Amino acid sequence: MLQNPRPLDPGASAHEQLYRTLRSQIMHGELTPGAALTLRGIGAQFGVSMTPAREAVRRLVAEGALTLSSSGRVSTPELSNERIEELAALRALLEPELASRALPRAHIALIERLQTINANIAEVVSRKDAVGYIRTNLEFHRALYLRAQAPAMLAMVETVWLQLGPTMRALYGRLGRTEPPQHHRMILAALKAGDEPALRLSVRTDVTQGLRMLAA
Repeated sequence: MLQNPRPLDPGASAHEQLYRTLRSQIMHGELTPGAALTLRGIGAQFGVSMTPAREAVRRLVAEGALTLSSSGRVSTPELSNERIEELAALRALLEPELASRALPRAHIALIERLQTINANIAEVVSRKDAVGYIRTNLEFHRALYLRAQAPAMLAMVETVWLQLGPTMRALYGRLGRTEPPQHHRMILAALKAGDEPALRLSVRTDVTQGLRMLAA
């Protein structure tokens, strides 16, 4: 069941706005693994017809954000341990590379912004806000990776994040976070020092440690 649907922007097509809204909700863990969706239910919640709902779902199924069974049932993915390991391996390959490419452009303004985002993560953790945690955690990584100026690579990473969104929600519940990820401080320290090996290691550890725990 979708949570607190946000109104769609009347200036954009219903299909595109619905797609973006659903994509954001899935990526940020607003839906749990295995949550069932119906075109009729989506249409009713967002006030759109079946056609834009069907097209948005079709795109999300193609991206791996939703699954479509042979019976026509649409749901968020319930990832096997093997699939979690595979997606964790993709993050371990792509995200350190993006961070490395961002390093030459990691000026003080970026570092200050990342510190601010990390403070926001601490705030949502203190409120035990799982969705807020996932959203701000991804914001931290995206802000860094945008400096890499590698849009194709970033798009691949975001597709991985999208597939992992509901699973990350489940992971948050298992970890019981009480503070921001410790590896963020290591990422910030490596950026300040201009230390590429340390940056790659801290990013790789940060993005895979929890997922590997979930698959254990």
